[in-house]
Amino acid sequence: MSTPLEKLLRNARMDLIISRVEKDPSVINEIIKFLNSESRSVRFNAILVLGELGGQSEAAIDELISCLNDDDWSVCREAARTLGKVGNVAEKGIPELTKYIDDKEVSIRKAVVITLGKIGSGKHEAIVNLFKALHDKSAEVRIEAAKSLGKIGSEAYDAIPELVGSLKDIDWAVRSAAAESISEIGRNTEKAIPALIDALGDDDWRVRFKVMDTLVDIGEITIPYLLKVLDHEDPIIRKTAAETLGDLQIPDSNVIKKLSEMLDDKDEAVRGKSADALKNIGKEGLAGLTKILESADNDMKRTILSSIGGMGLEAENGIPEVIKYLREGKSSVRAEATRTLGKIGVNSENAVRALEKALKDSKKEIRREAALSLGNIGKNAKLSIPSLLEALNDKSPDVRWRGSEALGKIGVKIPEVLSGLETLVHDECDYVCESAITAIDNIEKS
Repeated sequence: MSTPLEKLLRNARMDLIISRVEKDPSVINEIIKFLNSESRSVRFNAILVLGELGGQSEAAIDELISCLNDDDWSVCREAARTLGKVGNVAEKGIPELTKYIDDKEVSIRKAVVITLGKIGSGKHEAIVNLFKALHDKSAEVRIEAAKSLGKIGSEAYDAIPELVGSLKDIDWAVRSAAAESISEIGRNTEKAIPALIDALGDDDWRVRFKVMDTLVDIGEITIPYLLKVLDHEDPIIRKTAAETLGDLQIPDSNVIKKLSEMLDDKDEAVRGKSADALKNIGKEGLAGLTKILESADNDMKRTILSSIGGMGLEAENGIPEVIKYLREGKSSVRAEATRTLGKIGVNSENAVRALEKALKDSKKEIRREAALSLGNIGKNAKLSIPSLLEALNDKSPDVRWRGSEALGKIGVKIPEVLSGLETLVHDECDYVCESAITAIDNIEKS
């Protein structure tokens, strides 16, 4: 004889009860009857099981609404949670749920606002009470209220001004949830953009990131607002606005022009983010980067060259400009130009020729980077083989290391290459020996 359902509920054997429902859905009706049990544990566990069953518990909605008035606060809270798990078919419970938006028990208030979001109804009664919850004394409740408004979506359009206010909440998680919800409610609305722009200067980086994501989600209509604050007195706002424009990846001519000007900003972080933004925009942003190269100081030259390198093959048109900096400026600038050519010059004979010359630079760091870049170019750097063979005799072990590595990547099997690499198999530096052996193996396999 099977164990009575009441006993299973009393002992919280949810697994066995759910198993019975799977075999016979009519068992749900039996569970519903126990919502009126005199035993608190039976009532509580019956509610829990119905929550686990989710949408299957639609028939229990009226009784669950009645359980919101239970004398035991924990039963009330679980009834609220379960109504949320049942989903949007529990919309009729909104009037009763909202009575508990000011309940003295924080877990009940939290359960109510979460459930209102799960039901997902844009009814005025739900929206207004979630507005109220945005000002709850508990940050947990405020966070969930903001999230629930976002889950309701476009029907909660009138919530945007309230959520904008929450962008100034003392708790970063509330501010972050508010920004995300604004995005979910209306990705193509301009109404919240000014407040989001102000929030780009939030003291908490996590909120700034969420606001940036939200502005990117809203899309191209944010560009005029972002351009205006690139002159803002707060460097954090300038920096995050530049980064957002880069994340949008829209090759707008006004954006490129302004970001190029920002490469001369007085704040180093702003300059760096502006360079990154132009890189993210892609080949259209290349002109913005190269425009200021000549007048930039050495630190900024390195930053710009690095950004050009980060564009990869999209920056091929910038090869002539980059080559200039293999011959002039501080060695740190020449080294960065060398690395950049290895990233953007894969299909360029001019880049390979320039890197060959860099193999004879007076600075060993640049000779090493030149060999490394030729290796990155790979098979298209065949014409540099004679110069790389000379590099195998370099007095710097790092240059010999990268030179042998490059020859292995180029992969041309000729006697001169193999014999040159064999001379390094017994090099005084172990890592040079290992590189030479690996290069020979790669060539033999190619």
